Amino acid sequence: MSDILLAAAYLAASILFILGLKELNSPETARRGIVLAEIGMLLAVVGTLLHGEIVQLQWILVGLAVGSTIGALMAIFMPMTAMPQRIAISHSFGALAATLVGIVEYYEHGLTLDHGTMAALGFEVLFGSLTVTGSLMAFSKLQELVKSAPMTYRFQNVSNISLFFATVGVFIFLIVQPQVGPLFYGMIAAGLLIGILIVLPIGGADMPVVLSLLNSYAGLASAATGLVISNHVLLIAGALDGTSGFFLSMMMSRAMNRSFTNVLFGAVGAVKSGGKAQEEAKTVMRYTPEDAAYILENAQSVIMIPGYGMAVAQAQHAVQELATLLLERGATVRYAIHPVAGRMPGHMNVLLAEANVPYDLLCEPERVNDDFQNTDVALVIGANDVVNPAARYKKESPLYGMPILNADQAHTVMVLKRSLSPGFAGEDNELFYDQKTMMIFGDAKASLTSLVQLLKKSGAQSTSAKEMAASRP
Repeated sequence: MSDILLAAAYLAASILFILGLKELNSPETARRGIVLAEIGMLLAVVGTLLHGEIVQLQWILVGLAVGSTIGALMAIFMPMTAMPQRIAISHSFGALAATLVGIVEYYEHGLTLDHGTMAALGFEVLFGSLTVTGSLMAFSKLQELVKSAPMTYRFQNVSNISLFFATVGVFIFLIVQPQVGPLFYGMIAAGLLIGILIVLPIGGADMPVVLSLLNSYAGLASAATGLVISNHVLLIAGALDGTSGFFLSMMMSRAMNRSFTNVLFGAVGAVKSGGKAQEEAKTVMRYTPEDAAYILENAQSVIMIPGYGMAVAQAQHAVQELATLLLERGATVRYAIHPVAGRMPGHMNVLLAEANVPYDLLCEPERVNDDFQNTDVALVIGANDVVNPAARYKKESPLYGMPILNADQAHTVMVLKRSLSPGFAGEDNELFYDQKTMMIFGDAKASLTSLVQLLKKSGAQSTSAKEMAASRP
């Protein structure tokens, strides 16, 4: 392929990436955005493979086959509920590729690198290496292979920040003296360690922000790779990924009332010392789906709050069916979506879109929170941390300061949950013990299906009674 054709393919791919990113702005156009980005990626890959600089294709084809097989297996066998883990692993793979390319470039050209190339190369391997281990740690926490609650130790913040700036110091030294190989590989080792240390103290409630930030790091490392190997489309795609992920992380930190600096250095989610747990004898009000159906039959307004429990139960279709029944009965139904509901940004939006829930029924907290006090029923489906009132006042809680959904202000609160176990942040939820809370224990999908059947039966009986009354002389 000539240089002109290659440049044209890269330009078209870059435009498609930008258009695809723009379409992802709305769930209604997101599917089209994904298709545009996929076409752009196909153009970029074909253009690169046909470029004259590649003289041996066999190893590339082997890599394509292996990577495609892994990707296909992940897509087929990993359920939607494991999407956050899949995203974390994907970040790790992307960052590993960028780091390995950087190592090969340094191995081949380390003695002749100029200062500018060394700066890009150092940035690539530093951010790539910390993203590799950071993403693997995030995956382990999400998969509960390691403790999901914040893991802290004395002087953690100071040591993390000191290690980071010491590594940056090595990076700057290498820009001046690129030929010092041991420092280069030592910087990579430090980057791998930083990745573990910055995710270790972060609890589950903050994991969506971490995933977004790691996505940004992987994108920035890819952009640096594009600079090092002079691949323009890789540079543009990486820059788009890195900057969009970075801004998303800042927006989510603001929405959660978290310090973005603390997120950068892994200092969020730590349980503050000094608080002494006060165990009290608490009781909950257990109800059946029949009790809940009776309340819902007479409700004029319902706000549904989906959470990770809905994802685990694959209950999004049952939720949509219940909402449709309530709408047909004349009730007002909305979905309150917290920015960190689930375990990655947009997790609930994706699941509800899969069930064809109209996008205009989805409400962010600032749009719906003031309405809870005028709502008959707040139906909490497997959510926990995002409705925990402890976030408002309990300073020793890892949730403290995070804006929550005001479910406790509704006239009646229904909670569908398997047990009283705390959420991902490890904080007990006092909402479950509130006198107006109806706890319906069991699998969320089974409970919702029972509610749907009961409402259908009730509706059929009501229709039959009306027809009989109308037929009387």
